[in-house]
Amino acid sequence: MAGILNEVNNVFSWIVELGTRYGVPGVFAASLIGSVVPFLPVPYLFVVVLLSETVEPWLLGIAAGLGGSIGKITSYVLGRSGYRLLGNESRRKMDALRDIIGRYGDLGVFIFALTPLPDDVYLIPVGMMRFSFWRFLLANTLGKIALSLAVAYLGRTYFHIARLFLGEANGVSIIVAIAAMTLLTVILLRVDWELAIKVFRVEGWRGVIREIRRILVL
Repeated sequence: MAGILNEVNNVFSWIVELGTRYGVPGVFAASLIGSVVPFLPVPYLFVVVLLSETVEPWLLGIAAGLGGSIGKITSYVLGRSGYRLLGNESRRKMDALRDIIGRYGDLGVFIFALTPLPDDVYLIPVGMMRFSFWRFLLANTLGKIALSLAVAYLGRTYFHIARLFLGEANGVSIIVAIAAMTLLTVILLRVDWELAIKVFRVEGWRGVIREIRRILVL
């Protein structure tokens, strides 16, 4: 386990260096590499935050969004390939499900791309249902760009506020930014999103608040 964690840490460090060294092209490459392996997400948005002080946020958002979206094609293709392995009965069920959600499937892709939800658990079934590749790609790209733009502009805002209290951007402000993003990432990873969605559908926000300990796996 320790060896795996070390390898993940090395990959993350390499991706951060790639993004910060080469600017916008590096952000695109970092987000692409960080998204290409299903169920092994690399928080490439760290790079967006670090560069938001010196690079135009809209450039960072578009580069990170495009890279992240293209990387997720592997999840779609994995699901599409799995369809070929299904039996006739399972294929009929998947085809029926595709017809049912066909009108709203791209909305689901957009929402999963826009939020910290683990999108591989949705994108692989979307591919397995043989959902339109171009509709998937468009919805996923729009969601990833929107998320990346939000992070970029929030990062720029953070550095502006930090300058008011800490002076010019320095090691302290960067460490605070990384610590805040790390804390947010840890919290998001602890959330049982499946349970949160189920509770919200049945009981709304009041139910989510009431079940917050279970949702945060406390």
